[in-house]
Amino acid sequence: MKEYKFYGWEHADARAVTEEYKGIETPIDLYHALSEIWCAQTCAPRMRHEWTVENKTLGQCSITAFLAQDIFGGKVFGILRPGGNYHCYNVIGDCCFDLTSEQFGEEILNYEDNPEQFREVHFAKEEKRLRYEYLKKALKAQISMQSEA
Repeated sequence: MKEYKFYGWEHADARAVTEEYKGIETPIDLYHALSEIWCAQTCAPRMRHEWTVENKTLGQCSITAFLAQDIFGGKVFGILRPGGNYHCYNVIGDCCFDLTSEQFGEEILNYEDNPEQFREVHFAKEEKRLRYEYLKKALKAQISMQSEA
């Protein structure tokens, strides 16, 4: 079995609750697809100057977690980071995964007892809502191209 670097990959067996994203059946499928899409444009503006192809997940957490929630259901939680921002990840039943944890390298994050995050709060920032919509549109375009091939 292939190994991944994102937190919770070993148990990321949640199943899609929508057929809107053909071919995205598990969080690992979503990770593969987004690895081709994450870019400086989808990175949080305050971190764009640090974004690289080698660190694709940098600044992608909230938009990725809410897109994963669209596909798999569950809840989004946040780990309070220095500076007051939250790093978002997904919990579906007893399945916890963080598709963007690689951005922290060897740092170990605490995925216990964190507050739930809500898109209404995160997307009150228009730039974040627009990045989420861009990511969602790019994912749908990628799926469409693959189904035509």
